Amino acid sequence: MAGKVDDTRTRLLEAAGEVFAEKGFQAATVREICNRAGANLAAVNYYFGDKKRLYGEVVGYAHRGLSAQPVPHFAPGTPPTEKLRRFIEQSLVNLEQDEQCPQWGRRLMMREMAEPTEACVAVVDAFVRPRAEALQRILAELLPPETPEAQRHLIAFSIVGQCLFHRLHRPVAALLVGEELYHNFDAVRVADHIARFTLAALGLGPPVVGERLLECGASPPPCGTLVGQVANLRHAEKRSGQSLRSEDRKALT
Repeated sequence: MAGKVDDTRTRLLEAAGEVFAEKGFQAATVREICNRAGANLAAVNYYFGDKKRLYGEVVGYAHRGLSAQPVPHFAPGTPPTEKLRRFIEQSLVNLEQDEQCPQWGRRLMMREMAEPTEACVAVVDAFVRPRAEALQRILAELLPPETPEAQRHLIAFSIVGQCLFHRLHRPVAALLVGEELYHNFDAVRVADHIARFTLAALGLGPPVVGERLLECGASPPPCGTLVGQVANLRHAEKRSGQSLRSEDRKALT
């Protein structure tokens, strides 16, 4: 009996996911969901209570794989630059594993991004926020302590945005560069690129394409910008061979 209950419940979740993804929460009907699931019209109320609760269960069901993906943890003494690279690599791997989720799951979340509901808030709190906080802890080690909170969030969004591009726009990217070349862009290679690109943009690493950019007339980052401040700090620390005191850091920024 338990197996039959689980089967009916799963069929309702799958059918509801397809209908919600196609039509959205408002336009979807319980009758159509039950028809697709091959279930009695009263099944939704029996298993979930109402359509709103069913929708929340469907969104969580679509992201059930995320609960098995742990938030990154690092051994004591791991350099923050390595933490960043490994965080990005794990994010890319997790996104690749997410491809095992049903096709309707991605379409449904695109709807949620455009028109967030209470279900989206629950997913953010349960799955997204812990990873966002982990990234913020890494950035706190990389950036000057006086970096404004808004700036730190923008930097984090830029990092995540690069990861999402390689997941959501994979078909278009493959068309642009060709399948043969695109197959070389595995998680390790892309993670290394995003990490180096991010660190270079923050003034924490060498230019991605080398010093030739400056030779071609590119200007160094302005001292008044965050990138310029970080670059000044790193340059001074490199010359002195040791970390600067907090008062010296403030003087440079």
